Amino acid sequence: MKKVLLQTAIGYLCLSGILNIQASDVFPENIFVTLKDSGEIAQYGGQSVWKGDPVMLYNAITPDSQRLVVSSPKTGSIYVFDTSTHKRLAKIKVGKAPKGLKVSPDGKEAYVANEADATVSVVELLNYTTVATINVDKTPHNIRFSHDGKWAYVTLQGGAGLGVIDTHTRKYVKTIPTPGVPNPHNLDISKDGKTVYIRDLGNTVGVLDLSSGKIKKVITVGQGHAGIDITPDEKYIFTGAIADDVVTVIDAKNLNIIKKIKVGFGPHGVRSSKDGRWLYVAITAEDKFVVIDIKTFDVVQEYNLPSFPFWIAVNGNP
Repeated sequence: MKKVLLQTAIGYLCLSGILNIQASDVFPENIFVTLKDSGEIAQYGGQSVWKGDPVMLYNAITPDSQRLVVSSPKTGSIYVFDTSTHKRLAKIKVGKAPKGLKVSPDGKEAYVANEADATVSVVELLNYTTVATINVDKTPHNIRFSHDGKWAYVTLQGGAGLGVIDTHTRKYVKTIPTPGVPNPHNLDISKDGKTVYIRDLGNTVGVLDLSSGKIKKVITVGQGHAGIDITPDEKYIFTGAIADDVVTVIDAKNLNIIKKIKVGFGPHGVRSSKDGRWLYVAITAEDKFVVIDIKTFDVVQEYNLPSFPFWIAVNGNP
């Protein structure tokens, strides 16, 4: 297969046998990749890297695409950046070892999972202040809102299952056990709010029916923890595998595995474009970022990056 390398501002772009795909084609809007070890943030399709703060880990973009919120477990803080100027707008202290975070659908608040002190911080994004701290079960790792914003779901990596927060009262209302998924790590949710897809710390994905509170299916995927994403058209579920070299593709309707795509060792963050056309993957161990054509499941673009690309924020696919 013919391979072409084009130098970009932040590494090399590899187009494998598909010469008519341009960088502008695969980035309908800007996306943002955290670089954990270098404390930087990479932006596509502008192909730029800017300095963030120590240990840039999980990130989330506001619905208006104007601000990027990033957690740093090293400083016990989250940071807010202007996506156009890259200027740091705020540093907000939260709990111990903040990991996953999400911006509420109305863009007014960020919820932050503080892994080391079993809390979730609620940060108000108008004045950049922590307005509530919610106690949850041990080792909360990441958060996802229902699409109407009424509920926040928290993965409890310590083993309790999935935590549920009422966002109106800011109360922790219950824990849903997740048998077969012993250490819930990352998650995504269906548009109708009835199904949560949970990526375990090991090598499983659990499909949780929220109406019954039961796990419908446990699917064996690649080794090690990773992100998980259901495409906006709800056709596919993708998950990485930080201790493996594959992204697993699951049919969201019948919950069967369609394919395992070789991408390089250590895929963690996975996110599809908001039109469901492209999948973006952060490859931690090989310091690169790849784009997959969701129509063919081929890797069509590849970028070298500074150390440890970790998580990906896409406007329109929170």
